[in-house]
Amino acid sequence: MKAAPFDYLRAKDASEALDALHAQGDDARIIAGGQSLVPMLAMRLAQPKLLVDIMHIGEFSRIDDDGKALRIGAGVRQVTLEHHAELARRQPMLARALAWVGHAQTRARGTVCGSVAHADPSAELPLSLVTLGGSVHLRTRRKRRTLPAAEFFTGMMATAKGEDEMIEAVSYPTAKPETGYSFNEVGRRHGDFAIVACAAVVDAEKAVLGVGGVADVPAVRNLPLPGAADFDDALNQYAWDLHARDDLHATARYRRDLVRQLGRKTIEEAMRCRA
Repeated sequence: MKAAPFDYLRAKDASEALDALHAQGDDARIIAGGQSLVPMLAMRLAQPKLLVDIMHIGEFSRIDDDGKALRIGAGVRQVTLEHHAELARRQPMLARALAWVGHAQTRARGTVCGSVAHADPSAELPLSLVTLGGSVHLRTRRKRRTLPAAEFFTGMMATAKGEDEMIEAVSYPTAKPETGYSFNEVGRRHGDFAIVACAAVVDAEKAVLGVGGVADVPAVRNLPLPGAADFDDALNQYAWDLHARDDLHATARYRRDLVRQLGRKTIEEAMRCRA
């Protein structure tokens, strides 16, 4: 199948891109890496009248570190972030998660913000963003706003982004002292979307466990630390509360078992990584 006809705009700056979104509304779509959007166009799951290419806008190609978070612009490719010299030190969860994202070929084209915008509940970058308590920076022609990642994702491939808004950047909080981070997932093959993915942040008092691939949005819950009397019960309740469903890839029971087993493994790894 071929994409439906559309016009193409190679925006020279942010103003031109935002003017196009304002004029066309829901009939316009931002394209950057295209690794999520192009297949949807080919299957006619998306049929915009205008594609706005932002990959030649310099201000969107930046990775900034203010000491508290890594702010990643809308044009930053996944491979660029993956090879960032300080990534493993500044945010080890994100470094681990990127290794699970697609394949080297797709990471060479796909953007970090594009994965967040696509909002697949099995995707690694949205899960990491929510688990870390990150933010999504949105922009229109007239204003900017910042949403917590947990509020940005509203459903299966659905977000709180307005028709005339674009994601200009996302912010991943950097590692905190005496805190451990880890990421794991299980899929049919490496590079496939996760059947279940787990991201963990552990400090001296609690574990924060994020789970993707089960619910319609990435889920996050505070849990007691392994070894606590109520840890197993809390993790089991979390697995049930995600309301897993049977599908072509796995049964609900299998997903619940993975949440228990992979969740424990990921939390225990994060505990061992505490600095």
